[in-house]
Amino acid sequence: MFYFCLRNESKKDMKKVLLTGISGYIGLHCAVELLKQGYVVKGSIRSLKKAKKVEDTIKKYIDPKGNLEFCELNLLEDQGWDEAVADCDFVMHVASPFVSKVPKDENELIKPAVEGTLRALRAAHKASIKRVVLTSSMVAMLGDLKGDNNITKNSWTDVDAKNITAYLKSKTIAEKSAWDFVQHTDMELVTIHPGPVYGPTLSGDLSGESMSLFKRVLTGELPRMLNASINMSDVRDVAKIHVEALENKKAANQRFVVASEKSHAFLEISEELKDNGYKVGTGIVPNFLVKLLALFNDEMKGMLPYVGKTYAADISETKRTFNWQPMPFKTMVLDTAKSVDGVLKG
Repeated sequence: MFYFCLRNESKKDMKKVLLTGISGYIGLHCAVELLKQGYVVKGSIRSLKKAKKVEDTIKKYIDPKGNLEFCELNLLEDQGWDEAVADCDFVMHVASPFVSKVPKDENELIKPAVEGTLRALRAAHKASIKRVVLTSSMVAMLGDLKGDNNITKNSWTDVDAKNITAYLKSKTIAEKSAWDFVQHTDMELVTIHPGPVYGPTLSGDLSGESMSLFKRVLTGELPRMLNASINMSDVRDVAKIHVEALENKKAANQRFVVASEKSHAFLEISEELKDNGYKVGTGIVPNFLVKLLALFNDEMKGMLPYVGKTYAADISETKRTFNWQPMPFKTMVLDTAKSVDGVLKG
């Protein structure tokens, strides 16, 4: 296993975090926040050929000062995990596949999510890591998928519920596997549960689910929104709580929803944009049409757990534990739009 290393050897006393999925939307924000907070970051990527690009992106927002290094890991392969964790103090496992479209084989999502999580935990345990912070999701907390229920830290998605999707299963099963694993160890686990995540892109990549939605709205490709409501998350909040969860004593072995105070309808995104001068559509896709299209469209099928539903989560414990206030919804929407619009205009 080869490592691309930018470590400042004069700072060996700094705590090091293995950050999986550093090249992703959330991962990049976590890397920048970790560096700001004085941690050494070892970021995992599937190919070290990507290291220079990730480094250059991070350098636009903070000077790593020699405290950034990379390793090559695959969620579906054992190679490299023990070596990657061996010199670290914490593990932040962010890497996991995320697509709303229903795959032909659900194991395309479930297998890497579950196996990747367990590989990270096994390696952490072997290296006597005290705490692992895991990126889960509110989709692992949706109960029976009927909506209109108040999600708490004790809520779990029923993987046998009607209209369950591979993505919901992947996040739920992966997190349950993580809790089952740490039960038999003295290692601490913290799981972070965002809703749909928006906020500025650091890389300029608009291909992911979060940035793609805003791109489609701003370009007129998506003039109508799904009739659904859920607590939404700003990526900057998500990264901040990930980092604070590493050493907050009260966070040990807890699940935290990191999202807006209240549930927001997706239509509110379009309405906020229109109110602030963007020429966007503010229509709603009829529920019956989504259900009809879902019969032969995998993307629409992926929307069935949400259509016509309102999911609301209790974030009081997150606010109390981290002395945190979520980013205002308007700020999140407008900052995301500004970021995406900037990429579109070059």
